[in-house]
Amino acid sequence: MMTLLWCLAAPTLVAAAMGAINAFTWTRGHATGDLSQVSVCIPARDEEATIEPVVRAALASNPLEVVVCNDNSTDATTELLAAIGATDPRLRVIDAPPLPAGWVGKVRACHLLTREATSATLIFVDADTEVRPGGLQRVIQLLDHHDASIVTAVPRQVVGSWMERLVVPLLHVTYTSWLPLALVWASKNPRFLAANGQIVGIRRSALTEIGGFEAIKDQVVDDMALCRRAKEHGHRVVFADGHHMANCRMYDSASQVWEGFSKNIFEGLGESIIALTAVSTLYILAFVAPYVLAMASIWLPELRPVAVTMLSVALLSRIALAIRHKHPVTSVVFHPLGVLVLIAIAWNSMRWSRSGTIHWAGRTYPRLSSRDTP
Repeated sequence: MMTLLWCLAAPTLVAAAMGAINAFTWTRGHATGDLSQVSVCIPARDEEATIEPVVRAALASNPLEVVVCNDNSTDATTELLAAIGATDPRLRVIDAPPLPAGWVGKVRACHLLTREATSATLIFVDADTEVRPGGLQRVIQLLDHHDASIVTAVPRQVVGSWMERLVVPLLHVTYTSWLPLALVWASKNPRFLAANGQIVGIRRSALTEIGGFEAIKDQVVDDMALCRRAKEHGHRVVFADGHHMANCRMYDSASQVWEGFSKNIFEGLGESIIALTAVSTLYILAFVAPYVLAMASIWLPELRPVAVTMLSVALLSRIALAIRHKHPVTSVVFHPLGVLVLIAIAWNSMRWSRSGTIHWAGRTYPRLSSRDTP
């Protein structure tokens, strides 16, 4: 019995050990890169709440230019961009035509931005991602230092609502628990890959070689698709901790958290129920079981050696991650609940996908397996 319990502790111990390794090796870069020949590209659709500070922060970084693709916005995004452009000629705004069949909206916007931008190096920034002073310089420094074709980074995640506090910090838990992140850049093997589309720096020559955004035009999980394609073509990809690069509040309500993660998770797992089941089981064993065993050990003293070890390791690892990435205390206190909510979202993602459609940003897309893939 005890042997089995110690075996069940393995996921918790592995996740903690991997987290410790990544704490020392996950690069943040240095704010020494040169932006004088860099185009900052921002796809925007109905972003009136964030577009002004995002664009002004990008301009304050002093790149060659900032290009925004206004993707059929129906709110005040258009007027806000016009007001900024009237005071800074480095901002150029292009209006996207209606979305063609077979394209995902953001990917189409990035395709149009690539055609409009003039620089040999492009940095794509989401319209809810406000770059910090020196943040984009870190992207360029990492491109140069690692002789990389792509740098993708996870900004500091800003949270407000209770659902955001529960779920969004689990992005860092997921990224750091299972893969030595240095392998993303050290190995060109596509199996060693992590990506985040909120900040993506890319060499135009590499983007052209891999077929541009047109090659991934129907991919909802576009960041992984782009970086995987780059690695398949022999390019180096750097996955960075973007805590000092930018701040991002992805979602501002429980419904947005539920829908936003639902659109990505199942497709990110290759639309495999086997993979979804395996990942769900792994997360329960690694992040929920320590708390369950600790409670059970109150009545079953023989469980205490395993329970205390698992809970201590899980808590220390989670606290360390929260300190590094400035997670709210509630995300630590209610960590197992957050994991269970994330698992529920993952299975809802499967339900969405099996229904044949994915809904996001006012648009509906067919699921991946019903589309032609590049």
